Amino acid sequence: MKAITTLKSATRFAGVSLLFAGALGCFFGLATAQAEGLAEKAGQQIDQTADKAGQVATDVKESAGRAAESTGEYMDDSAITAKVKWAILRDPDLKTLEISVATTDGVVSLTGVVDSQQSIDRAAAVARDTPAVKSVENHLTVRGAK
Repeated sequence: MKAITTLKSATRFAGVSLLFAGALGCFFGLATAQAEGLAEKAGQQIDQTADKAGQVATDVKESAGRAAESTGEYMDDSAITAKVKWAILRDPDLKTLEISVATTDGVVSLTGVVDSQQSIDRAAAVARDTPAVKSVENHLTVRGAK
């Protein structure tokens, strides 16, 4: 949510900056134009300012898109983590709260203590079978194992 608020603020700031830059460009363009060809020079200055403003708008749009993609990736990882946790809790062979799940860029990491090697293997299989999981890092250990 903070990324979206920051994105809105950045977009709003860029819009205000764009209007300010346009106004300054028009003012200075008109102020520096000579008597001869006044309209032509002013028009050229306005065109140049509009081109620069268009480039700024494009840059802001691209930056906003990258921020939105990053936020989407974070949300995807959270959704994967939730799905894996839910699948582990629903599995009759696992039903344990002693398995921690974390996801980064689609890679699921399992940590915690379970009763057997079969539980370790089953938890990894459940995680791998969850949609959008790229791979599983299994750091589970058997209770009482040395």
